[in-house]
Amino acid sequence: MDMEVPVKQVDMTVPKTDDPTIPAVTFRMWVLGLAASVILSFVNQFFWYRANPMSISDISAMIAVVPLGHLMAKTLPVRPFFKGTRWEFTLNPGPFNIKEHVLITIFANAGAGTVYATHVLSAVKLFYKRPLGFLPALILMTTSQILGFGWAGIFRKYLVEPGEMWWPSTMVEVSLFRALHEKEKRPKEGITVNQFFLIVIIGSFAYYILPGYLFTVLSTFSWLCWLAPKSILVQQLGSGSWGLGIGSFGIEWSTISAYLDSPLASPWFASANVAAGFFIVMYVVTPISYWLDICNAKTFPIFSSELFKGNGESYDILSIVDSNFHLDRDSYRKNGPLYLSTFFATMTYGLGFATLTATIVHVLLFDGREIWRQSKGAFGGKSKMDIHTKLMKNYKPVPNWWFHLILVLNLALIIFTCEYYNESLQLPWWGVLVACGIAILFTLPIGVITATTNQQPALNIITEYVIGYAYPERPVANMCFKVYGCISMSQALTFLGDFKLGHYMKIPPRSMFMAQIVGTIVSVLVYTITAWWLMDTIPHLCDKSALPSDSPWTCPLDNVFFDASVIWGLVGPRRIFGDLGIYAKVNWFFLGGAIAPCLVWLAHKMFPTQDWIRQIHIPVLLGATAMMPPATAINFTSWLVVAFFFGHVVFKYYPEWWKRYNYVLSGGLDAGTAFATVLLYLTLQRKNIGVQWWGNEGEGCPLAACPTAKGVISDGCPVS
Repeated sequence: MDMEVPVKQVDMTVPKTDDPTIPAVTFRMWVLGLAASVILSFVNQFFWYRANPMSISDISAMIAVVPLGHLMAKTLPVRPFFKGTRWEFTLNPGPFNIKEHVLITIFANAGAGTVYATHVLSAVKLFYKRPLGFLPALILMTTSQILGFGWAGIFRKYLVEPGEMWWPSTMVEVSLFRALHEKEKRPKEGITVNQFFLIVIIGSFAYYILPGYLFTVLSTFSWLCWLAPKSILVQQLGSGSWGLGIGSFGIEWSTISAYLDSPLASPWFASANVAAGFFIVMYVVTPISYWLDICNAKTFPIFSSELFKGNGESYDILSIVDSNFHLDRDSYRKNGPLYLSTFFATMTYGLGFATLTATIVHVLLFDGREIWRQSKGAFGGKSKMDIHTKLMKNYKPVPNWWFHLILVLNLALIIFTCEYYNESLQLPWWGVLVACGIAILFTLPIGVITATTNQQPALNIITEYVIGYAYPERPVANMCFKVYGCISMSQALTFLGDFKLGHYMKIPPRSMFMAQIVGTIVSVLVYTITAWWLMDTIPHLCDKSALPSDSPWTCPLDNVFFDASVIWGLVGPRRIFGDLGIYAKVNWFFLGGAIAPCLVWLAHKMFPTQDWIRQIHIPVLLGATAMMPPATAINFTSWLVVAFFFGHVVFKYYPEWWKRYNYVLSGGLDAGTAFATVLLYLTLQRKNIGVQWWGNEGEGCPLAACPTAKGVISDGCPVS
């Protein structure tokens, strides 16, 4: 059999063998998988509203279930039930194996992130302070997660089977599964992968006590601010949380991997594009636009996602909402237009516009021929299969009609819910169809980028823009449209990534499909109940004006989502980025994003021997700072240092070490940090037991968020 694998990292990491007799769907898988899904869903939703939202990854569950799986293999009875019938099964089919372990992790992965539609609940109930029933909320959250299955089924042929679509993030999990299950001999004067993994977990667990509890400034070490404690300029330059982050860094894994995922899982060419995009945005464009006072930049903080009046005061959003949950135009005229910080308007949204058009053009220019070749193969032609695709031919595939049926039923339920609960959700039936059209249009090009670079450009801005113009002054309609247009695509890519993991680990596709469906439904139910419980039990949840100054329940991610609903839904893009707004020139970013990949493509054609030109990935470069805010400079500076060291230095000069330990190191850091974070919260922080000294007083840059325009008054800031 041809053992060729087109991607070196896959060739070095993924086993090229399979044993189809290993059972995957077992009693142990059901018990541990459902438990992992429930626990991770509850814990992650619980921490989602906190000032430092912590996300327990599926890596933690992957490791935690190993001793439980082996314990069940030793203690459960082995006798068969319904022996001699087609229903025969046993509680204990033998040793705990890698395939049931993969399916347990798929269950856990359903609860490892968050349900994006929870933002809608938070915005309506906590920020707009309007009622929203439990049933429409549950349907909204469930359908938004399940809709992606339809897109995943359509694009499996192009994003899972080809060896070139290698999904870099799956390498971490493949390495961990092998480390946890494969027996190996200890190398001479060395350690086994399992021993290395255990050392990393213990080390990261112990170390996190410092940045997580005893010496928290290690998470945001902004030393430049200490040199000039009364200078706004110096603190704007040096703050890693509220400024440009020059010289700032974090020696803590959750800071490093918070918004860009593990730097050890990112191929260096993608990390280099992120670095270029970050440095251009943060250290060239942002300072120039701020100190030239473009769009009254100095009236507002240099880095902020808040909404302002023209004089720099915070905008009272509730004062411009009428009784029908629409924009009160008279009140808006009295309060004046809505202003954004220049970073939020031009860098966050402007580059979001550019990333959208750059994604389409880049994929057409650089990957269009391959996509066309695969498309012809799907309609009767033949495409070359790598060893993993050939091995998966031993299993029954998931019929396409399964995906199509889920898609049709889900769409019908969404349209019915939006029409029946229109007073609450505001989105008309045609809005649902347009949102789905956007999702299906972008799933393939963005899937190609994600499957090859580990970076995923988001659709949130274009969905907000479209519905903001088509159906303005209705904030909930805008949020729902974004959920169905953007998150259904994101969910499709999550499902496709899981399918690729199952592809590498040789899991029967129908078993993968079942685990994804059940895990998703269970996790959505737990997420919804947990969010509802927290909203009812925590006083003033997310309301920073009513919460104590040291309260952890400030909801930074929900604040950004709420601000976006005001900009695009309540006020509308025409009053911000259109002919009635002051940021209309930001629309030129659409054109710039379309032109940039063409320039790279032309350069590549003119200088075909220069390989580095081919590595310039404009969508990744432009979208590098898409998560800012809530991500800050400290997250990027720390991530880039680690990505360069492991993705370039170690990969190039120590390839054997990289092959053996790189992804295992990433998983161990995830697991150790996650376990330590939960333990600290449950034992000390939940009871408000802390250590009071200067090392726990933050980064020390209180003036970084101050405006610098003359006469602007802001609490805690000197008046220029």
